[in-house]
Amino acid sequence: MAAFMLLIGRVYTFYSPKWVFFGIIVIFEIGSVICGAAPTSKAFIVGRAISGFGAAGMMNGAIVIMVNVIPLAKRPVYQGIFGSVFAIASVAGPLLGGAFTQKVSWRWCFYINLPIGAVTLAIVALVLKLPEQKTQKSLKEQFMQLDPIGTAFFLPGVICLLLALQWGGSTYAWNNGRIIALLVIFGVCLCAFVTVQVWLGDMVTVPPRIIKQRSIAAAVWFSLCVGGLMLAVVYFLPIWFQVIKDATPVHSGIMNLPTLLSLVVASMLSGIFVKKVGYYTPPLIACSVIMPIGLGLFTTFTPETGHAKWIGYQVIFGLGLGLGMQQASMAAQTVLPNKDVPTGVSLNFFAQQVGGTVFVSVGENVLVNKLVSGLADIPNFDPGAVVNTGATEIKSVVPPQFLGVVKAVYNHALTEVFVVALVLSCLTIFGALAIEWRNIKAQKDR
Repeated sequence: MAAFMLLIGRVYTFYSPKWVFFGIIVIFEIGSVICGAAPTSKAFIVGRAISGFGAAGMMNGAIVIMVNVIPLAKRPVYQGIFGSVFAIASVAGPLLGGAFTQKVSWRWCFYINLPIGAVTLAIVALVLKLPEQKTQKSLKEQFMQLDPIGTAFFLPGVICLLLALQWGGSTYAWNNGRIIALLVIFGVCLCAFVTVQVWLGDMVTVPPRIIKQRSIAAAVWFSLCVGGLMLAVVYFLPIWFQVIKDATPVHSGIMNLPTLLSLVVASMLSGIFVKKVGYYTPPLIACSVIMPIGLGLFTTFTPETGHAKWIGYQVIFGLGLGLGMQQASMAAQTVLPNKDVPTGVSLNFFAQQVGGTVFVSVGENVLVNKLVSGLADIPNFDPGAVVNTGATEIKSVVPPQFLGVVKAVYNHALTEVFVVALVLSCLTIFGALAIEWRNIKAQKDR
């Protein structure tokens, strides 16, 4: 998904957003069908790759369509709604997936996309009206404007990075030759990609004039940090509930609702504020101040932490996250001309995806290292039994006399992961302060 996001942003720049979005949904649906019907793991992987390609163009496509149909001054409210729907889907998706897996079949986690996608396709085809984008360029010129040279370096580079992060510390040790080779290839491809972007000027995936723009660079930094901390919390907080509070996977999802609800409320209020005042920078700064408070409180979790505290801490975190999560994208829509907005928006979403991937991997390594070191002192106990066991199965592999100690060690390890998220939340302030103060009301022609 992350690997194709910038390429698809480039496609949105030159072709009709309506029909690109339509095609992206069709590709996602095809991938979902293959996943649902997959007879083998190889077929499933192919389906996931296809659906990931489609998903890579959905979020930025929705924003690009919004840019084309809603005036800039009214857009913050709709952006707030977009953020709220995204937050709801992020929590509801795993809950529905768990319910389908337990009650029907895991295949319905993918088949459910088909009727939803069909309705969406009908709406896009019949209701959405956008001006047609006609081009006089030859097929060769159209192909070259999609930056095939840069893409040839970018895609394998990102894939190597993601594989290294996925395998490092779990499947293979970090000093394993495979991981080192993947990281070296990523570094070489990154250098080559940057060289191509500078060399070819505007005919590239990320034109230098866009990334050099102060607000865009700051927004990308902000999105990278927010993506990292958000995915870390979404991934590791349910583990805390499952291990420390003995919650089931479905119940742990429900216990995440305070974050979801406060995020939805804050996202809506943030959109209304920006529409009324005209400036998106204050919510970004408020986000960078409030989020660290909530995440700092997460680091105080103990096995004895009660409902009132973990609910309250989530509310503080969710409010902070909701205030700023969508506003980095507003910066791209405001400081860039409309033709460059797809690239700016795609950069933000790409940064979020990469941040999430990188720092979930970092969190996993912190968790494993802290578990191994903390459990090593327990006599006649194999730390690997805990490290290699799912969160809900801890009781089945840990003798009753050690369960209290193991939970305490696990709690400490998870709070160290939350420290990583806390550091990221503090780093967002640099992006928030660097973004220019632009009044969306002053740009009445957009």
